[in-house]
Amino acid sequence: MQLPATATLQQASRIVRDVEAALAEAAPGAPLTIDASALAAFDTSAIALLLHARRLAQAAGRGFAVRGAPDQLVQLARLYGVDALLAFAPAAASVAASVAAPAAAPAAAGAGEAGRR
Repeated sequence: MQLPATATLQQASRIVRDVEAALAEAAPGAPLTIDASALAAFDTSAIALLLHARRLAQAAGRGFAVRGAPDQLVQLARLYGVDALLAFAPAAASVAASVAAPAAAPAAAGAGEAGRR
């Protein structure tokens, strides 16, 4: 299920209905996976929506995960102490960046040392 670009209190009721419909339409036993990659504007209602979606999935005996969550959403969930409950999975771009970053770091460090010699 794809979250919209905006998930604030104003959109909460509609998004809850969308989550409920996605859960009802999913194959029996299939986990509820929320794609949050489109989120650009959100407030604490987004955290409440995700927690509600998790409760619905658990009540239906299904797994739950959030994919592609913006860093700010993950930080907000961490601030509230619910990040582990929301089962955030990294976005593909974040995984690629974290894999590429360590390889680039030694080269940058070496370039700085060469400039000091």
